[in-house]
Amino acid sequence: MNGWAGLNAMLQAGEETRIPLGWFDAPGWSRVAHLLLVAAASVAILGAVHLVSRAVRRAVDDGNDSVTSDAERRAETLGSVLTNAARVLVIGFFLLMTLQEFGVNIGPLVAGAGVAGVALGFGAQSLVKDVISGFFLLMENQFGVGDIISVDDKHIGTVERMTLRITQLRDLEGRAHYVPNGSILRVVVLSKDFARALVEVEVGYDTDPDRAFEVLLEVGRRFHRDRPDLAVEPLEVKGVEAFGNSGYTIRTLTKTAPGSQWEVQRELRRRILLAFRESGIVIPYQQRVVHHRGTGSGDAPDVTD
Repeated sequence: MNGWAGLNAMLQAGEETRIPLGWFDAPGWSRVAHLLLVAAASVAILGAVHLVSRAVRRAVDDGNDSVTSDAERRAETLGSVLTNAARVLVIGFFLLMTLQEFGVNIGPLVAGAGVAGVALGFGAQSLVKDVISGFFLLMENQFGVGDIISVDDKHIGTVERMTLRITQLRDLEGRAHYVPNGSILRVVVLSKDFARALVEVEVGYDTDPDRAFEVLLEVGRRFHRDRPDLAVEPLEVKGVEAFGNSGYTIRTLTKTAPGSQWEVQRELRRRILLAFRESGIVIPYQQRVVHHRGTGSGDAPDVTD
């Protein structure tokens, strides 16, 4: 009895001092249970989106880590966008349900948010433009995560992350570029389906063109045999491209895997240089004539070639 009397005294003291003891009765625990249920539902939604994104990535994975296919890039992009969108929606849902459990009427809040959204749409047109542009970039599959792109000839790099508002690029020097989707006017995708390595070689006028073509084709065949993952097709000799002061230029093209054209160019130049040395084909270089004037008045200038 003394224990019950003490508890009643504490409750009466709490009512007198207006301590919110409603959370300790049955309705309070019911609110806690509802909040825990909302939190569990939010975590379950995020987990389901993560599992779906992971399943899609696994479904399109071809097992070749050295080459990223178009389907793999699209799956990575969709997963990133879905995860970001689900995160925002779940956080908003959890906050609204929490306010409702605390007795806040969210009806006027939702209506006010709709009005604020309309006002925000007029005041933040650039933000709306970014979101709409990002939506169409995603739906049209213009580019995705892992693609190498050039944006308006100002930003060149690999797409690391893509949301409905921005596109994040990483250039060769490791700098991150955050480009709003609404400001993108022209995109050049440098790694779409396949690429071509353009290599031009200048040889002296004394070199037989047919002989030079044979050496280049042999280099291309060997490179295609050694690295079929990079060189999709053997090298093609397009012919004599231009005449210079010291020799003529031969143009070659090699079909490569997406984003591998620069690596193929560097390796082909190395192999061509070694092959030309073995074959005795001379790559011309600039020569300069220097005149040395003597100190005496009657000295003739020396000409060095």
